[in-house]
Amino acid sequence: MSAAETVRSALKDPYSFDAADVSDPPRTLWQILRRIGPGMILAASIVGSGELIATTTLGAEVGYAALWVILLSCALKPAIQAEIGRHSIATGATGLEGFNHVPGPRWKVNWIVWGWVLMIVMTRFQVGAMYGGVAQALHQILPAVPVTAWVIGLLALTLALLLGGGYERIEKLALVKVVLFTMLTVLCALLLTRRPEDFSWTELAEGLKFQMPAGGLASAVAVFGITGVGASELFMYPYWCVEKGYARFTGKREPTPAWRARALGWIRVMHVDILASMVIYTFATIAFYLLGAGILHKRGLVPNATEMIPRLSSMYTETLGPWAIYLFYPGAMVTLYGTIFAATAAESRVGADLCRLLGLFRADDYAARLRYRRRLVWVLTVVGAGLFLIFKSPVTMVKVGGVAQALMLPVIAIGALYLRYRRLPQEVLPRPWITLGLWVASILTICMMLYYAWLTLA
Repeated sequence: MSAAETVRSALKDPYSFDAADVSDPPRTLWQILRRIGPGMILAASIVGSGELIATTTLGAEVGYAALWVILLSCALKPAIQAEIGRHSIATGATGLEGFNHVPGPRWKVNWIVWGWVLMIVMTRFQVGAMYGGVAQALHQILPAVPVTAWVIGLLALTLALLLGGGYERIEKLALVKVVLFTMLTVLCALLLTRRPEDFSWTELAEGLKFQMPAGGLASAVAVFGITGVGASELFMYPYWCVEKGYARFTGKREPTPAWRARALGWIRVMHVDILASMVIYTFATIAFYLLGAGILHKRGLVPNATEMIPRLSSMYTETLGPWAIYLFYPGAMVTLYGTIFAATAAESRVGADLCRLLGLFRADDYAARLRYRRRLVWVLTVVGAGLFLIFKSPVTMVKVGGVAQALMLPVIAIGALYLRYRRLPQEVLPRPWITLGLWVASILTICMMLYYAWLTLA
């Protein structure tokens, strides 16, 4: 893309329909793979604090016993994600705009939208934990520079990256981040399976039994909320689909076979996008968990506030050798910082859309949307970094954000079902087996959260 094309792309409103943008969907698998991208940004957001901190901490606390939680978390939520994305592509509505139609209490916007606001406030702790994790890793490399100084430097870097770039920059950086550390972690997990003192297939099988680990309930619920597609990512995904162009390429809804064919075609691209990202983050999440259970749990090394990064690094040095420390620190920094970058980019977009729904600017005023987005980038980054400087406990902060996301999941499931039966155009209704998957995912998610609430209040 030339410099002039880049400028035009940055100024073009991706949230408005233009007949010139309408295009037929790709047909071959290779062509489809070249048009995916939103899922890679989501994977960059997913493979971060949830995996490197929360997932490994859960493995360190309970061993292999909660493996089923990881698998369930990664497998269930894409069905809900796909339904939200389907609605956005078919109608052109953003994620919050779609959920804003769900009946219930409202003040300017409805209860689900305000629920998102509350969740984002709580997940600032999670982002703060990632600032702390990267700063701790940098401090291990250059001890002369204090952790606080590193946090301030990372804050400045985040502002520079997010205030000066659009979708294309975010997608490219996300792809680099996902590939690098995921490959290293999966390699370590494969090597772990060849160490009988740390791994056995019998222990692995025990982890597939549906029983909640008594000593790690809070961590298990936090991990269910964060790993795979978390609640915040479910809200994010339709915005990336819009900015990638899936809705604009489909065009405004028309009662014609041509529109239906385009809509179903771009929805098919979205399904491939979701599947590709699910494969990546599932392998990465399982790898992180196995390393936590096999290395950290066996040695009684549970990550804590001050020794989180050194203890996590032992997962790599124990499997690859002492030299792996030089791979772990850069990898950990890329993983955690990539999530700060991707999550803040998405949440500033969702937040700007909230401002639109509150009537602060018109839907067709893209310049105003950009202004609000930039302001929210400042707020989200400064608050997240500031929370770490106050609390300085990354593991606890990740759990706080994870529980907030977990409690929001049943609300999102209910909202997705409403969109499916009350707001989705009849021409693009999903096939029966896809609808069945949505119901199964929604019911299991709701039941798990009710179970957690019952255990907490009992």
